[in-house]
Amino acid sequence: MTMFHHVSIGVADLERSAAFYDAVMAALGHTRFMEKPGTVSWWPTGGGQALWINQRDDLTVVPDDGRHIAFQAQSRAQVDAFHAAAMVAGATDDGAPGVRPEYRDTYYGAFVLDPDGHKLEAVHAPRD
Repeated sequence: MTMFHHVSIGVADLERSAAFYDAVMAALGHTRFMEKPGTVSWWPTGGGQALWINQRDDLTVVPDDGRHIAFQAQSRAQVDAFHAAAMVAGATDDGAPGVRPEYRDTYYGAFVLDPDGHKLEAVHAPRD
């Protein structure tokens, strides 16, 4: 059993953020699942945990407060694709793709800030 059913974050501009997440989630093999007034979600192909974004008129994102969302990538190439797609879609680079030996030798990740400043990571980290 997995720990989380879904993760939900607020965004200032739903249309802008939906376009951003369409690009970065597609790079990870996720597709748009559901849209309702003020909200959009993505699920991995084959099922799994969902990401939801929700319109918030008075959004406040605290920069560098220690939290971020880490998306599981199936390969290093997928981490690279996530980072590239995010940059094209308007992200701010917060850590280029690469091995993070401070976590462990097999940990390969990339960090970006979405258009609202939410910190995102794509990670491929086999445990063997």
